[in-house]
Amino acid sequence: MKLSRVFGFHAVLARLQRRPESVVEIYASADRADARMDSLNAAAAAADVEISRVDSGRLRALAQSDEHQGVVALVESVDHVETFETVLRSASERFKAGGVPPLFLLLDQVQDPHNLGACIRSADAFGADAVIVPKHGSAPVSAVAMKAASGATETTPVCEVTNLAQCIETLKQAGVWVLGAEMETDATLFNTRLDGALAWVLGNEGRGLRRLTREKCDALVAIPMQGAVESLNVSNAAAVCLFATQAARHAAR
Repeated sequence: MKLSRVFGFHAVLARLQRRPESVVEIYASADRADARMDSLNAAAAAADVEISRVDSGRLRALAQSDEHQGVVALVESVDHVETFETVLRSASERFKAGGVPPLFLLLDQVQDPHNLGACIRSADAFGADAVIVPKHGSAPVSAVAMKAASGATETTPVCEVTNLAQCIETLKQAGVWVLGAEMETDATLFNTRLDGALAWVLGNEGRGLRRLTREKCDALVAIPMQGAVESLNVSNAAAVCLFATQAARHAAR
């Protein structure tokens, strides 16, 4: 059995609630005695999982990070991960049956695990069907990313694809409008229709969208900026674009 680490209260609680059978053991700070710890104790007891109380040094060693928030879980690694094709088929069938249009977030080589986790969290918050990343050049869904996602990796699929450009073509063939987030373009969130089947593509923290990725998009759209700051962090930009999409859908209804 291959084990991996999950740390942070939201991430560990989400795993206990969604996949309790995968949680092998939990380590928690011997110094924690608060409402969060009470919630963790209750969830662990319901899942029949033991919590071992340890000192901060042990937690740091287990998490291999100082961001553990006082809790680390050893969990069974997930063998089955939903594929892009499966998620797209499910979203398309739902839409054809009268449900909400598909919504995807594509990340073009986002390499910071904190940014990846924050993007997954925003995707979950604003109803995206999946986050799609290329297999090469992207941050993995590591314990750091899962902690930053605050449990969203349990509810929002993260699909790896070999070729992001081909993935965009597949989305377009399925009737999904693909928009790339760019700073310098006349189209903005204010003058672009966002209420249909949609995929947002956001680029690397430093380089932005790669040339081929940019060329494959149906349109490039800017986030209107009012202040002195010229751009947003990729995770903030993802949240803004996804929220704007849901706002447009709400207004259309």
